Amino acid sequence: MSIQEELHNLREVFILFEDPKDKFVQLMDMAKESEKLNQTEKNNINKINGCTSQAWVVADLNGDNTYTFRTDSDALIVKGLLTILERIFTGQTVDEVLAMNSEDILSSVGLDKAITSQRTNGFSSAVEKIHNIIR
Repeated sequence: MSIQEELHNLREVFILFEDPKDKFVQLMDMAKESEKLNQTEKNNINKINGCTSQAWVVADLNGDNTYTFRTDSDALIVKGLLTILERIFTGQTVDEVLAMNSEDILSSVGLDKAITSQRTNGFSSAVEKIHNIIR
């Protein structure tokens, strides 16, 4: 599935909720369903700086020059936002991932007006971290 197709699918989920609180509940549900990183992966190398919560991302190179991304956070809403990145970036080429920015992702799924500027900055830091890992 392409990034655009996955973004469309996520938008279909979030468009169901008019109230931002319901969007947060959806993010938390996504976080609860997502796998956690093990304790050794929660290190400074994998840490996402610029996030008010503790957050980490791991990128595993696949045999076809794509990556599988795994994330974790100590905050459910942040973990939910990171799960979005896992879903849209896993299995994509480096060029496809690098072509995406945080504002476009949040806007595409309908979360750009729902989350605080602090979380938006953290989300941007997560996208930047992923870009730096795969460059």
